[in-house]
Amino acid sequence: MVEMNASTPEPAKPVSGRREATRRKLFEAAVTLISEQGYGATTVDEIAERAGVAKGTVYYNFGGKNELYAALMEWGVTRLADTLREAVPAADQDVGPREALAEVLRSGVVFISAHEALARLLMAEAWRTNQSWYATVRQIRTEAIGVITGQLDAMVERGLTRPDLDTSLAGSALFGMVVTVALDWRTLQPERPVEEIHTTLAHMADGLIGSPASPQ
Repeated sequence: MVEMNASTPEPAKPVSGRREATRRKLFEAAVTLISEQGYGATTVDEIAERAGVAKGTVYYNFGGKNELYAALMEWGVTRLADTLREAVPAADQDVGPREALAEVLRSGVVFISAHEALARLLMAEAWRTNQSWYATVRQIRTEAIGVITGQLDAMVERGLTRPDLDTSLAGSALFGMVVTVALDWRTLQPERPVEEIHTTLAHMADGLIGSPASPQ
């Protein structure tokens, strides 16, 4: 989810199971703190304290706060993208692209409902132009949004939507809809069942992508 630099760090040596567990604890601590008080207000000391490790552990694993944050963003996007990919039905299930797209969108809603802090962090921080993690935005587009775009491409190829659909832009729009709807649900309407949210989202998606019978 990479070249060693300030925005896209990678461990210099293979990550053992124990070290991976430590990194995960640091990620989870950072997600919680940054979602609560923002990146700028969060210190390495606070992250280490929340994770229950020594401050030096942060520097040993990542080099510093920026490197930790960039690795965290990469980790989060990878988890989201993997969830979306796993939701795509296997070819032998004979599920059409429109239904497959609905499953992908539903998986995004469920993921965000289970990882609200991570989702808020990705959306709040990834597009900040004055930060050094532009690579994360590209990763979101190629990995997470790319899963949605792939389903839209399949629909266009099979004549199941309007032929002039800009699948790249529509993929970004649907991704944004998933994130916005899911966070709105969890924040303001948590009593509503997930299937109700998913049904509404699927109707919104249909309206966006259209069909040969009802061009938009």
